[in-house]
Formats: sequence, structure tokens, C-alpha cells
Amino acid sequence: MFNSQLKIVAIFTAFFVLISGLFIVDERQQALIIQFGEVIRTVSKPGLHFKVPLIQEAKFFEKRILNVFAAEKEVLAADQKRIIVNAFLKYKITDPLTFYQTVRDENGAKLRLIGALESSMRQVIGERPLVAMLTDKRSEIMSQIAQLVNNQTEKSGIKVVDVRISRADLPKENSAAIYSRMQTDREKEAKEFRAQGNEEALKIKSEAEKESKTLLANAKKQSEIIRGHGDAKAYKILTNTIGQDQDFYSFYRTLQAYTYSLKKDNTTIIMSPNNDFMRYLKTLRD
Repeated sequence: MFNSQLKIVAIFTAFFVLISGLFIVDERQQALIIQFGEVIRTVSKPGLHFKVPLIQEAKFFEKRILNVFAAEKEVLAADQKRIIVNAFLKYKITDPLTFYQTVRDENGAKLRLIGALESSMRQVIGERPLVAMLTDKRSEIMSQIAQLVNNQTEKSGIKVVDVRISRADLPKENSAAIYSRMQTDREKEAKEFRAQGNEEALKIKSEAEKESKTLLANAKKQSEIIRGHGDAKAYKILTNTIGQDQDFYSFYRTLQAYTYSLKKDNTTIIMSPNNDFMRYLKTLRD
């Protein structure tokens, strides 16, 4: 009777011991089998697995992306301006064996990552003026910080997939001075743009005046050419007319001279009776 009960107890004990050797790896997890402090194997496939009861231990590690949040830090920019920064990063465990051997667990990883993140922020932000943190260059800054953190933690079985600066504020005592400087810079840029606009306007006006003068000069030249052709044609006609009756032309020119002279007030003309004009008037009287 006693032996039968002992056998039943032994069977149940063996059953529970065997059951304790079974473990399930979720698809979101990976595991290390550890025996006497040494890693025996890595389990990355999801499903039901077995380890030696009481001797071996299964340690589980996440396959999912994990977050690490750093406390706000005051960082000095290249222009000796201070800025208060809040940042966080996302990482994943790429090699559970190396991860376990270097940082042991997620808490150890968090300490190492925060240290790397803070030192990388000081380095990258310290190489740039404060205004860079307030512009679209922030994304470039975050990428460089992520690269530096990766360089420091890649031998820990960790890969940093993203770094984000969630807040970047000025200390209260610096805010007014910084905003004033930014306003001054914007006003300076506006003046430069206006000066460039005025310069361009003067250039356009100068070119228009130059083109106008060229057109007027060409028009004047053309008019002189046309006038010259007209004068030449008139002279030719006059020459032909004179050639037909030179005496009449001489008489006509004399009449023109008298007409011009008699237009003036108190003009007296003394002529000889034998003058052609006097002979012409005498002929009209007869």
C-alpha cells in the first residue's frame, strides 16, 4: 500500500517536473536558455519548447520596438546659448545573446542608451547655433544623434531605429534676448530683399531708357535720311526748272528778295529805272 502511494507521488512529481521544463515563446519574443550562468542556446522561433527542468532557465527578450525616455537636459549650443531639451528614442534587440552578456536586461539597456543619448545630444547640438533647433534642421540633428547613439551601442546587441526631440525650450531668462535677435535677423533679411528688388527695378528702368534712346536715335536717323531724299528731289526739280528758263528764275528770286525786305516796317528801297522789277511794273502800267 505504502509502495503504491509512493509510486503515485513519484509519477506526479515527475510529471510536474517535466511540465516545468516546457515553455512557450511568443511571436513577439525571443529567449535564451541559461544553465549554471552560461547561455546554452538561443530560441527565436515562436512555439512550444523544452528545457531541462531545475537546471536550465529561460530568459525572454522583446522582439518589438522599445521606448526609452530621457529626462530634460540643459544643453549648450555652439553660440553659447542654453536650451532645455526633452528627447526619447526607439530601439530593438537585434542580438539577445550579446544583449544579455553586455547589459543583462532592459533596465541595463535603458541606462546605457540614456547615457549615449545625452552625450550625443551635447555633441551634435553643441556644434550648431541655437536657431538651428528652431528650424527645419531639427530633423537632420535628430538623425545625427541617432547615428552617434548607434555607434556607441551597436556592440550591445541593440539597434536604435529613431531619436526624437519632443521639446526644445529656451530658459526663461534667454527667451526675450533670443526672440529679439531672431526679429533683428528677419528684419535684416527683409531689408536685403527690398534692396535687391530696388536694384532690379533700377536695372530694368536703365535698360528701358537705353532701349528708348536707341529707338529715338534710329527714328531720327531715318527721318534725316528721308529728309535728305526729299531735299535732293526738290533740288533736282529746282535744277530742272532753272535749266528751262534761267531768266525767269532770276526774276523770281528777285521778287522773293523784295517780298522779304518789304515785310519789315519802315523799309525803303531805292531802285534804278533800268531795274528789271521797275521795267516789269512799267509794263503792267502800260
